[in-house]
Amino acid sequence: MFRGNHTAKIDDKGRLKIPSPFRSLIEAQHGSELFVTSLTGDDVRVYPMPIWAALEERLGRMPSTHPARLRFFDRVNYFGQAAEIDAQGRVVIPARLRESAGMSGEVDVLGQYDRLDVWNHDRFVAKLHRDPYTDDDARALAEFGI
Repeated sequence: MFRGNHTAKIDDKGRLKIPSPFRSLIEAQHGSELFVTSLTGDDVRVYPMPIWAALEERLGRMPSTHPARLRFFDRVNYFGQAAEIDAQGRVVIPARLRESAGMSGEVDVLGQYDRLDVWNHDRFVAKLHRDPYTDDDARALAEFGI
């Protein structure tokens, strides 16, 4: 389970240095293969390949013509690519996604239970302000005992 956040850097070649606590967990539990993608192009989602494969398997149970399934695959495949953690703990962010998500220099890497989300810091802070945690959110979580 990924939790918390770490600051990281995207180098000039578009590689993200995965923070060591996250890297250790990925490699110990899932190996070094990843799927790097996005749904919106605003951020980067990094899935350990076994987690991504399980998600694809669930999607495979849906009708192949289901509009939501088609839109999901259109987006994740447009932005996404299979990748591997290199010996220095880096992973390449696809160029199209790097540009769309503003990935350069210092970024925020957040644990999201079974994946990592990578954000341009300024964009993430703006998102937090634009989309605050509300009483409705607290009530919805309370329905799940949280």
